[in-house]
This record gives sequence, structure tokens and C-alpha cells, in this order.
Amino acid sequence: MQNVLRIKYESELLKVLGISDAEFSQQASFLLAAKLYELGRLSSGRAAELAGMERVEFLALIPTVGVPTSNLTEEDLNDDLRFAERTE
Repeated sequence: MQNVLRIKYESELLKVLGISDAEFSQQASFLLAAKLYELGRLSSGRAAELAGMERVEFLALIPTVGVPTSNLTEEDLNDDLRFAERTE
């Protein structure tokens, strides 16, 4: 089942932004997906689905809106390093 999110905005907004309705809809979906990924609420794959794109494309584009490609915490990285040191 698919749900639809509706956002009210004046058509003047599209003129100010210089984009079409379709472009605005796509950008809004991408920005929502990027933020949910950044917050750790969605995996990169799920976020890419929400944005309507492939995962690799999504991960390549999110830095353009200030979202890091990896959402690992410093603690996660330290755990990974400790694990890697034990397996050598």
C-alpha cells in the first residue's frame, strides 16, 4: 500500500524557485529522504526508495545537501576498528 504526503504551497513558490511542480515534488522527496537517513530513521536503501532513485545515486547526491554519506557514529567506528584489530 502506498500513502501520499500532501504539502500545500502557493504556485508563486515555484516561480521564486524557478522550478516546475514535478521538480519541486522530486526535490521535496529527496530532501525528506536525506533528512530521515541523516537522523538514522531510514537505511540508505529505504531512503533511496523514498526519493525515487537508486541507492548509489542517493548516496552520491546527499553530500550536496549537507548530509554525510555515512551515518556511523564515532562509537560505531571505534567498535569497527577494535574488531578489525582483533581479526588480524
